[in-house]
Amino acid sequence: MNLARALNLKALVFATAIIFVCAYTPKHGQPSKNKGAKQVIMGYVGGYRGLIRTDSIDVARLTHINYAFVDIKDNRAWLHNGKTDEVNLRRLAALKTKNPALKILISVGGWTWSKHFSDAVLTDTATKNFAESAVAIVAKYGIDGVDIDWEYPGMEGDGNVYRPQDKTGYTRLFKYLRQGLDSLGQLTRQQYCVTTAVGASQQYIDHTEMGKVQQYTDFINLMTYDFTDGDDTVAIHHTNLYAPLAYPAGRLRSADICTKEFLAAGVPAEKLVMGIGFYGHAMQMRNAMGHGLNQKAVKAVRVGGFSFIHDSLVNKRGYVRYWDSAAHAPYLFNEERKIFITYDDEQSVKDKCLYTTQHGLGGVMFWEYFEDKREYLLKTITENLAYR
Repeated sequence: MNLARALNLKALVFATAIIFVCAYTPKHGQPSKNKGAKQVIMGYVGGYRGLIRTDSIDVARLTHINYAFVDIKDNRAWLHNGKTDEVNLRRLAALKTKNPALKILISVGGWTWSKHFSDAVLTDTATKNFAESAVAIVAKYGIDGVDIDWEYPGMEGDGNVYRPQDKTGYTRLFKYLRQGLDSLGQLTRQQYCVTTAVGASQQYIDHTEMGKVQQYTDFINLMTYDFTDGDDTVAIHHTNLYAPLAYPAGRLRSADICTKEFLAAGVPAEKLVMGIGFYGHAMQMRNAMGHGLNQKAVKAVRVGGFSFIHDSLVNKRGYVRYWDSAAHAPYLFNEERKIFITYDDEQSVKDKCLYTTQHGLGGVMFWEYFEDKREYLLKTITENLAYR
């Protein structure tokens, strides 16, 4: 859809809209001068499973909801699930009647649907068209912005097309998204949000231009989880805050290390949002040495979300909770079954929230809302962040 046409069609619809500001953010590309600025709480909500029970979302505890995911087709942003996505987006937009400051964003990509990003930003024209298509979705459903979750620029990811040109194409994408949303905002008198979820590694930084990208974005969401993904032959923490004292060679990752890497790459602290995992990773171990941590694993096994872990496994059914004081990370081990589980809990989440405040970060985000239906972790977040 041509952007100008989309804007003209929607102008009258938005003329009477309530004016919202993309709260808690500095002016685009400018560092915040307010050391006590409010922090954000971004929850990714998965719509790929079907209809979302939006009435069960605790909107008073959130500043942003990122709807996951919008796909890419013919170099355009595309609602893969059609009618289901449309219903979900309209219901999510309606939540702003309960929390007028709430921001609803579409998140494009994800692990599975990042296959065609490289094609969509290969040329200047293609990038403009892709940005226009994403802005048109924002305009149609009366929501507040776009999140890009490209996994990963310049790297294969889940069997993706990738090229060296992805590095500059990634930057160009945010430039045109920012321009398109600002043009829409001139009609609606609304300030729109642009965010991106990024891989928590130096390798991701090396394949992008984060110092330039941050000029066009409100927040950079650090996916500081899944540190175990790609190689589950050794049991390590999947979402630890700090580096452990001893770790297998080449596997040293932490939220703290990632934060420092992105700061060094030119991203202002107040735009960095730390990721929290609302789910666990589990591994079948070869033996019971060291309660599993840093030991050889046989295979990955399924465990589920935090509400299940909290209610059914922590110090129950043979699973004993341990705490790595160096990494600020919990883990479970079942000695009889030889199963190791790594996850975030209330103690580690509190520590992450305190870290973001002490280091002047923008706040926290988490994947995925319905993995903790009892809201143990969300309540911990709201008790420890200055988000109001």
